[in-house]
Amino acid sequence: VQLQASGGGLVQAGGSLRLSCAASSTYTMGWFRQAPGKEREFVAAISARGGMTLYADSVKGRFTISRDNAKNTVYLQMNSLNSEDTAVYYCAAAKKGWGTEYDYWGQGTQVTVSS
Repeated sequence: VQLQASGGGLVQAGGSLRLSCAASSTYTMGWFRQAPGKEREFVAAISARGGMTLYADSVKGRFTISRDNAKNTVYLQMNSLNSEDTAVYYCAAAKKGWGTEYDYWGQGTQVTVSS
């Protein structure tokens, strides 16, 4: 399974970005991020059919994860961005389903929020 995240870039604080990840329609998908000097952290996840979603407290209400299985794509809509959202964002796939380890990781996409 090859994953590829895209859509990152430079945005002003308060702005929005939408990340995309070419993904498998049969796996739980997640988004993670890693800021400079920090450990990778969970951002959001969505079940294979999209019926369940989960968010980190830090992004709840601002970010929305969704998927279009017909296009084999998972999205992360990010609104009200702030400097703490600056990080490399990665998408990942969990082949054994919801609540299991992520087996596949894509190359990240850089998101930089300027204040």
